[in-house]
Order: sequence, then structure tokens, then C-alpha cells
Amino acid sequence: MNLADRKCFPCQGGVEPFDATKIKQWLKFVAPGWSNQNNHHISRELTLKNFKQVIALVNQIAELAEHEGHHPNLLIHGYKNLTITIYTHKINGLWDSDFILAAKIDKLIHEFKP
Repeated sequence: MNLADRKCFPCQGGVEPFDATKIKQWLKFVAPGWSNQNNHHISRELTLKNFKQVIALVNQIAELAEHEGHHPNLLIHGYKNLTITIYTHKINGLWDSDFILAAKIDKLIHEFKP
């Protein structure tokens, strides 16, 4: 399943978040480096060359997030480190769109040219 080719869709609530088994299954469809945190969110840590590269990548992720209508938490720390955290706020957990966004971010990282 190529999640990067799918479109994120807004969660209206009223659905159950993925359980640990389903999260484990869906993590297979994103790049290594994403980790499951307490069956609540997925996150990925990146270290880039410098602050300017981090900002360039954050700006590209922001454009993608706006286009998809699904927004990750982005934390810049140590001037060249970026933590990306994804979950669906409406259900306070994970579901399809979170993994779709992760796959799209993976593709962006792979193609990233600062």
C-alpha cells in the first residue's frame, strides 16, 4: 500500500483510534524511523546539517500540511534537530490520515533539497 499517493481526509470524530495491533500494521507502510508513542501518536526525529536546513524542511512540511488539511506538531531543538509528531486531535489518537501524512512527509524528506 503506497500511502503517499492517498489523500488525508478530515476526521469528524465518532471513530475509535487505532489499537496497538493496527498501529503496528500501519507502521510497516511508513519509513523506518517513525515510532509509536503510547498508542497515541507517532513521531520521527531528524538531525539536519544546520538551522537553515531545518527551517527549509519545516516550511515544506507546513505547505504539505496545509494542502492535506492535516497538521503535525513540529519541534525544533538544538538548532539542527526536528521532531515531527502526528496524531488526530479530534479522536486523541491515531487513524488512517496520520499514517498517510507520515508517508507524505517521508517522501518530502527523501526528496528534500534545501
